[in-house]
Amino acid sequence: MQYAQIILPLNLKGTFTYKVPEELQSTILPGMRVLIPFGGKKIYTGIVFELHDEVPTQFAPKEVISILDEQPILPLEQIKFWKWLSDYYLCNLGEIYRFAFPSSLKLESETYLKLKPNITVEFENLDVNEMYLIQALEVRQLINLTDIEAFIPKKDIIKTINSLIDLQYIEIDEKIAEKYKAKEVAYVKITDEVLKNNNLTEILLSLKRAQKQKDLFLHILEKQTENPDLHIKKSELFDDGYFASSHFKSLADKNLVEEYYMQKDRIKSYDGEIEEVEELTEIQKAAKNEVDEAFEEGKNVLLHGVTSSGKTHIYLEKIEECISEGKNVLFLLPEISLTKQITQRLEKKYGRQLGFYHQKLTDFEKVEIWRRIKNNDVKILIATRNALFLPYQNLGLIVVDEEHDAGYKPREVSPFFNAKDAALVLANFYGANVILGSATPSVESYYLARKEKMKYIFLNERFGNVKLPEFELINFKEAQDSKKVSGNFSLKLIEEIKKTLEEKNQTMILHNRRGYASVLECESCGYVNYCSNCDVVMTYHKAANEMKCHYCGQRASKPKTCPKCYSENLNERGVGVEQIHEEISKIFPDNEVDRMDVDSMRKKFAYEKLYEKIEDGETDIVVGTQMISKGLDFDHIELVAIPKADSMLYVQDFRAEERAYQLITQVSGRAGRVSGKGRILIQTFNPDHSVFQLIKMNNISKIYKYFLTERQKFNYPPFTKLIMIELKHRRDEKVNRASQFLGSILRKYLPEDCILGPERSQIARLNNLYQFQVMLKLPRGKNYDKFKSLVLLSLKEFDEITAYQSIKKDVFVDF
Repeated sequence: MQYAQIILPLNLKGTFTYKVPEELQSTILPGMRVLIPFGGKKIYTGIVFELHDEVPTQFAPKEVISILDEQPILPLEQIKFWKWLSDYYLCNLGEIYRFAFPSSLKLESETYLKLKPNITVEFENLDVNEMYLIQALEVRQLINLTDIEAFIPKKDIIKTINSLIDLQYIEIDEKIAEKYKAKEVAYVKITDEVLKNNNLTEILLSLKRAQKQKDLFLHILEKQTENPDLHIKKSELFDDGYFASSHFKSLADKNLVEEYYMQKDRIKSYDGEIEEVEELTEIQKAAKNEVDEAFEEGKNVLLHGVTSSGKTHIYLEKIEECISEGKNVLFLLPEISLTKQITQRLEKKYGRQLGFYHQKLTDFEKVEIWRRIKNNDVKILIATRNALFLPYQNLGLIVVDEEHDAGYKPREVSPFFNAKDAALVLANFYGANVILGSATPSVESYYLARKEKMKYIFLNERFGNVKLPEFELINFKEAQDSKKVSGNFSLKLIEEIKKTLEEKNQTMILHNRRGYASVLECESCGYVNYCSNCDVVMTYHKAANEMKCHYCGQRASKPKTCPKCYSENLNERGVGVEQIHEEISKIFPDNEVDRMDVDSMRKKFAYEKLYEKIEDGETDIVVGTQMISKGLDFDHIELVAIPKADSMLYVQDFRAEERAYQLITQVSGRAGRVSGKGRILIQTFNPDHSVFQLIKMNNISKIYKYFLTERQKFNYPPFTKLIMIELKHRRDEKVNRASQFLGSILRKYLPEDCILGPERSQIARLNNLYQFQVMLKLPRGKNYDKFKSLVLLSLKEFDEITAYQSIKKDVFVDF
């Protein structure tokens, strides 16, 4: 195998061909990291994608410099997975590499040059640039490439270096070091000599004048003799402030004590009691048996269980079985804040065999988990979507909890992919099974399960036969007409909250809008405060007394007068969660009202603190955005109120009704989890809307039938496949022209009714970039691949236009 296809950590198409030097041919394998030269003077860490003997005809390939791993760092299953992801989501392998690897595993290098020892330079044979370089190296032993740019023109640097290397005057010195360093902790002990000689009386006499040194020596000795296997942490000696490090240093100088270092994982593991999981109910046992049957048939499972039906219990049983077979489990969650409760259950059972992986970890912590997975030390990994790229050795089960959640396919992070779909493919490469679990599955997953592409299992009862909550619709228009309202709340809603509080129970209020008011408007001239970077109105946040853009993060102080007409009549329009929180605090001044949204949860451990307050019954009312709908499992929440339910429906998105249903159902699952007396009050101007009526009936098959009928009528997924292409540039007219050009290329290859647009995006400008989009509706099935290849062809044709290469292009497959 003389040639290697290498993936570079750059957003470039495909792989790059390099020659493998003879001395490396016996050791190089796919999945290893290698050092390679690229683009003239740069050196990168690449990954070997494949090896072959085909000689490139168009160019002379450069050589691989060296191999960085003794064993492949990336298993073959992962290489296949990357290839699939790149083909399916039309993204580059380099993008995946950048996203998948902790940056400490992508080596940094600087190329240094030095003179060869014992050489005689014949200056008369050198050109001017070569002379400059030799003279510079005589003054400084090492020079890196960026320094050379100061005295040699950029275009001549590589030519000059290569010429001097050929003349054997200089050589390259690669100063390359991995950024990752293991964390070491200092421990202390009495020296072995002191313990052997047993002359303690003499030692204590010699320390008579130094009382604190004597106390410290006796303190260490006591700890060490009490438990000889225990390692005494150096930092713990100084915790109470009685001893200082100078006392320890004096003892160390007298050779009475010594310190030693041990490597420590950066992520603390659980060392507490390990307990068994409780017995399954009959309904859960039946569901588990169905899961077993599906796995035997080689089918994956969609576990559709109403909120609080005990899906987690079934997961735990399957996890237990998988681990007892010697295989590993990946437990995926849409966001890391949901891990608290599932972690508590799993930690008590599996202790150190449990691991975590998510974006909040430091780079070093990510490398530690990476290495533990590679060495097969972690049996269960609780993680968010970036854990799909870890080097699993024997993956047996992937659980995707809350599979409907939009957190599995964020648009802001490149590469764009849906973690739920990707998990199904990854499991296939490993021969593993998948359970998708949700109380409100996505319409696409429900449709696939109903078409028997996966096994559909429905749990329609809550755990312990607890009754499902009751829904009630409040007609806010009628309440307003009859003057039975107070601000944003009808008197009926206030009465119900009061009743719940009198019964010593808790209430949740959902309002999915951040900030205090959506718009600050001048009453005199109609002026509103737009973000200077984006075409959106800035939201007023009262707690911080500032205007914020929720897209680019720009902030501005709240204007006291209108910047246009200097009027002081500034009105707040549009209700945010802060306003709901303020109102409810005024209506119930004697009760504890807390707010849970992104802005109030910014401080470290704010989420955990509020979680404990609710659990201990210190909070009476929780007001929050969609954060409160996920993963909170409390005994005393009996009422959930949604004061402005209409705001969820009237959004420009074909999934708006589905998302409203999911959010209302998820938040309703927090009520009456123990008592079975949970109530959900939905306040709306339009109680006859199909979604509200179907939620009230609580007939799940009817709800999904309604969604599927609507989607079929207008040719939306799951009946078609959507690809969204978004073009962005700083100049409006340029991106407009480019989008029109792309539209004309697509129309050359695809039928007219498959193409919607090009048109301005919903938000015409974000972060100073103007946005245009083209939406493609492509048929499912065999024709899809044919159409997709035509889309690729169109994009390739677009990329060939030099003038449009500065335009940022994002492609969202399965939008």
